[in-house]
Amino acid sequence: MDSKTFFEQVKGKRIAFCGAGVSNTPLVYRFLEKGAKVFVCDRRTREQIGPIADEFEKKGAVLRLGAGYLENLEVDMIFRTPGMSFNMPELIRARENGICVTSEMEVFFELCPASIFAITGSDGKTTTTTLIAKMLEAEGKKVHIGGNIGEPLLHRVDEISPNDYVVVELSSFQLISMRKSPDVAVVTNLAPNHLDIHKDMDEYIDAKKNIFLHQNAFSRTVLNADNEITNGFASQVRGQLMKFSMTTPVRNGAWLDSDGTLNISYRGITAPVITRDEIAIVGDHNVENYLAAIAAVWGYAGIDSIARVAREFMGVAHRIELIREKNGVKFYNDSIASSPTRTIAALKALPKGILLIAGGYDKHIPFEPLAPYVCDKVRTLLLCGPTADKIEKAVKEYEGFDPEKTEIVRVEDIAEAVTVADKMAKLGESVLLSPACASFDAYPNFVARGNHFKELVNKL
Repeated sequence: MDSKTFFEQVKGKRIAFCGAGVSNTPLVYRFLEKGAKVFVCDRRTREQIGPIADEFEKKGAVLRLGAGYLENLEVDMIFRTPGMSFNMPELIRARENGICVTSEMEVFFELCPASIFAITGSDGKTTTTTLIAKMLEAEGKKVHIGGNIGEPLLHRVDEISPNDYVVVELSSFQLISMRKSPDVAVVTNLAPNHLDIHKDMDEYIDAKKNIFLHQNAFSRTVLNADNEITNGFASQVRGQLMKFSMTTPVRNGAWLDSDGTLNISYRGITAPVITRDEIAIVGDHNVENYLAAIAAVWGYAGIDSIARVAREFMGVAHRIELIREKNGVKFYNDSIASSPTRTIAALKALPKGILLIAGGYDKHIPFEPLAPYVCDKVRTLLLCGPTADKIEKAVKEYEGFDPEKTEIVRVEDIAEAVTVADKMAKLGESVLLSPACASFDAYPNFVARGNHFKELVNKL
């Protein structure tokens, strides 16, 4: 089905959008323009939503607000937000009652006329997505970015031509109900994450696999050969399989040589692409992100375009982002680190002598894997939030823990952590916000947390 036919069919239909946030706003307006009867459903009150509630009503939308916002909803179609569990009782009942439950990204995949690159994983999704988009742009291609980053794409799908390229970041929440896969699928890595929402690790993994399970023989799948879970997907790939590795040459894909060269291999022929010294952003994890991106764009973008991005791209905000240097101390914002694996990557990227600010919302992920890296790199661990006890316990129970080398300090919040770290830090050390936890105990998202940290640091 093309977008014109789809929007003709929604005329007169009752369409519910869950969430009155910024991401749904253009979709609400577009469906109203196309003659749909639109319901905006949100568990928040009118006062909590703010002026946008009045705007929706002026445009003709019906508001369903408060605790029972999904109860007895008589509509033809429900667009769930990525953060809503596909298996929440209200949505299960809706499907049982014959209501179509879908999402913006699911419909976009059905209607998009262009080639789609999609990226998922536990860590590195946003940076890899951005790198792929920039490499394609450097090659002169018109690129549209969406999914977890950028704006929604569905409301402007008819502006996308078959010669364009779409690059999207997809979470497990988006993928869990997807039954259509992209032309190029990338899985950066997999580790325990979001176990506060998924019923178990198996469900989390199965959701991620939807990024490639529905591909055809003309597609490409890029897998991390160094990650046991993702490498295990290889036998289920139907199209062209490309791998990437930091440790081992691969027959088809990208890999890092012992001399620091990032190579591409295809059908037994290997060519150097860039060296790690050309990459402007720090850390082994970013070398890994480049390998994933190179494997994804090979044949779509040339070496010159890839090298230009490596030299010029300075990173995505909130990812080991250098905020300032004060009295010889560097302050880094790594608020994106909502899991231990992300914090481990940050600790590996920086030299010893780190004052680490960690703790936050509990996603029920074990912190034991973090402990060795804390004990090796961190001089002072500043803990706050609901997970502080768990992190402290994991560090103290690690056999290599030495209280003389790694001091643990409890603070009330990030504001106090910044003040304490500023007083304690010595010349040549780093203060790193890399919480290893989600932000929801104190902030709406990791961006708000990171922006508050930057504000605090810049006021010192």
